[in-house]
Formats: sequence, structure tokens, C-alpha cells
Amino acid sequence: MKFIFSIALFLSTSILCFSQRLIEPVSPPPVEQEVEDQEKVFTIVEQMPEFEGGNEALMSFISKNIVYPRNAVENEIQGTIYLNYIVRYDGSLSNIKMLKSVSGGTELNAEAIRILKLTEGKWKPGKQNGKPVNVQMNLPFKFSLR
Repeated sequence: MKFIFSIALFLSTSILCFSQRLIEPVSPPPVEQEVEDQEKVFTIVEQMPEFEGGNEALMSFISKNIVYPRNAVENEIQGTIYLNYIVRYDGSLSNIKMLKSVSGGTELNAEAIRILKLTEGKWKPGKQNGKPVNVQMNLPFKFSLR
């Protein structure tokens, strides 16, 4: 008899708990969740970050501002540098890192980083589900002498 009573008690409390879960209002995510989302970094999103004016404007900006270091010209140092960086949810840049540098071209490496830092504040953030998010990007800088 105790066994049947336990099952009946279990079933009635399970049904009661289940029915209460169905009518409980959904609460908004806690503030901690929003902060965590702001720190998450994506590599691909629905709307990728964009330099104001698009890629043509970015290439134009780089070509107008880049300076080929004299030492690199004199020593005929050339090559492609790949930078990795994060366009943050507010359009700022962070975590600028060199993925590939030019051998013997420390001045070229520094110039590529200098130019990328000049683009600060000129980025539209990427978006996922309509919300601005942090997105990791890569940008090549090709230094060549003619």
C-alpha cells in the first residue's frame, strides 16, 4: 500500500511541477549572459564587419596612408604580411596579431600594424541575429617593389 501511495504522490507532484513550468513566464537573460555575449568572438557571422565605404574604401585608405620604409626599399625587402584582429561589437579594434611576417622586414611588419591601427573607429561591427558582435578578421598587406 505504501508503494502505491508513493507512486501516486510522485505522479501528482510531477504533474504539478510540469504544469507550473508551462505557465511560468520566461525571464530575460541575466546581465551576466549579456556581458558574456559581448566577449564571445565569432569568425563568421550573418553580416560581416565592414570598413566604412566598403573594401574599395579600405584599399584606398591603406594606399593613401602606407609608407614603404626606406630601409626595406634599400634592402629590397618585400612580401605579404597577414594580420589578425577583432572588430568589436562597438566598431573598435582589438587583439591585433601578426599571423605571417616578412623575413627581415621588421619595419614592414610595424608599418602594417600602424596602418591597421589608423582604421580604428572606421569599422561597422558584424552582426549575428541582428545584434552587433565581436568578429575575428584577417587582412593581408602586400609590399612589393617595382
